[in-house]
Amino acid sequence: MAAAAPPHGIWVPVPTFFARKAAADYSPVSPPLDPDTQLSHAVFLANAGVRGLVLLGSTGEAVHVTRAERVALVKHLREGLAAAGFPAFPLMAGTAANSVDETAALLAASKEAGADYGLVLAPSYFAGVTSQEGVVAWFAAVAARSPMPILIYHYPGVSNNLKITPATVRTLAAHPNIVGAKFSHGDISAHCQVALDPAIDHERFALFTGLGQHLFPAVQVGVAGAIDGLAAFYPASMVRLFELASADEMGSKQREEARRIQWAASRAEELVVGCGVVGIKEAVARVCGFGDADGTRLPLLGGLGDQEWKRWEPVMAEMERVEKAVRSGGPLYSSLDGP
Repeated sequence: MAAAAPPHGIWVPVPTFFARKAAADYSPVSPPLDPDTQLSHAVFLANAGVRGLVLLGSTGEAVHVTRAERVALVKHLREGLAAAGFPAFPLMAGTAANSVDETAALLAASKEAGADYGLVLAPSYFAGVTSQEGVVAWFAAVAARSPMPILIYHYPGVSNNLKITPATVRTLAAHPNIVGAKFSHGDISAHCQVALDPAIDHERFALFTGLGQHLFPAVQVGVAGAIDGLAAFYPASMVRLFELASADEMGSKQREEARRIQWAASRAEELVVGCGVVGIKEAVARVCGFGDADGTRLPLLGGLGDQEWKRWEPVMAEMERVEKAVRSGGPLYSSLDGP
């Protein structure tokens, strides 16, 4: 029996929080996990209406976390979310290994700890000589060994520019244990070719964009939602944008609201695209108060710093106005020209 697709909507690729510098067990080389902050941020996002969390993806520094830490993090969030009133909140655990057996083992450990789906980064060490047939065979082998449904994670920026074509996705979408994909690139044509492909059963295969920058237009062509870094610190705005974009009918006021949110989000998302996990952690700390702005593991070193953040303040102030308006249920702005 084929597995079901993840719920459509906004998913958040959460950062992995590490202990603050003031903690007694802090180590500058490998700071330990900070499970309390991890759970507090997760509950904050769940209360904002996001559909699920992606743990241990690129934003979650999967390549910097041990298998034991992975299990502890997933287990802690599963139990903590249940205690906070979210017993069945969807969790997706990422992998970033190149071998089939190691990837399958990571998926099994995450499943046992409480994850519902696996987000599997394409193997990329030998990207220059990896054929599309090799990509298909690799993902099929992982899916066959995985105890939970998996999604294809196509992120050329961290995958040695490995290409995964829409035709390859079509082939993999037929596998009963492959239930979707995340495209973390700006090629909207590729999104269209997969989301609109009549050969794909879109009831059980969901394509998510990794960029809230183009959420509104992407949803118009059948994309199921976003796994979006901006939602880690402005979740209500992205949830509202998805609601507007996916509505069966949209009046002029709703269209204007969607445009207003998308304009602000597209500008703010430049921080996510340009600075990656470093920028996301900086924003989560400064905007929401969770974790340290420079709380990464080596070789990542330090945050953006005050001077660089100051450059982003006007953009974030605009996004903050949108977030507050969405949370209050009040009107945004009557035009795209400003408040």
